[in-house]
Amino acid sequence: MLCLGRSGSYNSETDTYENIVYLPVTSENAFKPELPKEKVDMIYLCFPNNPTGTVLTKQELKKWVDYAKANKSIILYDSAYESFITEEDIPHSIFEIEGAKDVAIEFRSFSKTAGFTGVRCAYLVIPKTVKGYTKSGDEVLLNKLWNRRTCTKFNGTSYIVQRAAEAVYSMEGQKQIKENINYYLENAKIIKEGLEEAGYTVYGGVNSPYVWLKVPDGLTSWEFFDKLLEEVNIVGTPGSGFGPHGEGYFRLTAFGTRENTKEAMDRIKNWKLK
Repeated sequence: MLCLGRSGSYNSETDTYENIVYLPVTSENAFKPELPKEKVDMIYLCFPNNPTGTVLTKQELKKWVDYAKANKSIILYDSAYESFITEEDIPHSIFEIEGAKDVAIEFRSFSKTAGFTGVRCAYLVIPKTVKGYTKSGDEVLLNKLWNRRTCTKFNGTSYIVQRAAEAVYSMEGQKQIKENINYYLENAKIIKEGLEEAGYTVYGGVNSPYVWLKVPDGLTSWEFFDKLLEEVNIVGTPGSGFGPHGEGYFRLTAFGTRENTKEAMDRIKNWKLK
């Protein structure tokens, strides 16, 4: 997070900003960030993760809640992809963890769940027990602060969009959403298995619509992007676009038709990378 430009200067050599602690997520730590060694004020977590597709168990997430409580930190928890969770013991909300209501703010988008991309609708949950702290150490109730900000600067989501979001929670809406998510999860399975058959090292694709693959040795993520596009007409996202620790990886998405997904995997499996 850049904190509206107030984080400090940008270092082009390391692709990092001042005053931000970067937590590497790579194959070495199974794409699960380790707790900061220093005290931080805010922690951003996204699980199921975009772009890697990895998840945290309840026990793993509790470590973050315990850290936040011990260090008076605030966790910003992005759970936009929680509907794609298929495995047990994977929390659908950080508030399943004891103590999270004192340190966590959770937000979700309807975009990936109900196809609201472009319509723009989301929500966040700020428990009344979550506190921030001034430089002098005084407590600030963030729920009250956010309510003041919202009532002053925001007129709210349009009524027609709110009614559409409401329909998401109807019986028919839940049925349709489940059908869509299962469709995309099957696409993710096809991509994951197809890439593995083609000899790639692959992550994700089980609790997420994204598949994260290691690019072949000797290629940067952008070089792999160019070859994939020019030689087999497939588009993906270079890992370097996700920050300094994404280099060497590549993201493919299951948000496509079944026919195109199968065709893409056939092309990759028959591809002779030059």
